[in-house]
Amino acid sequence: MSQVYEMPKAIRLTQRAAERVKEVIARDEKGRRYIRLGVKNGGCAGLEYTMDYCENKQALDEVVEDKGVTILIDPKAILFLLGTEMDFQESVMSSGFTFNNPNQTDACGCGESVTIVPVAAPDSLRK
Repeated sequence: MSQVYEMPKAIRLTQRAAERVKEVIARDEKGRRYIRLGVKNGGCAGLEYTMDYCENKQALDEVVEDKGVTILIDPKAILFLLGTEMDFQESVMSSGFTFNNPNQTDACGCGESVTIVPVAAPDSLRK
């Protein structure tokens, strides 16, 4: 008898992050249904996390369903985000989403950009 294994989620959301995503989506005046995560070149450390509203899933998007929300991950960013925990934090001075990313090796002093090493493909997938 073979066992069925569930693939681990590319990212996980804390309960705070999931609640905040629900609020953000509910308030969107254009009625967009998803948040797409990605990374882009920028900042003094090399990369910046991106979050954008989007209306529809794209063919190659990684779809993550966690705690009642659906997050889409840009296919170009998946190897940079594998294993990441997304949180939402509030303080007296600021509030925003944060990313606890095991692939992050450095961050700039202002916290706007990061250095991320992409996850290597397993040997079984390399030819």
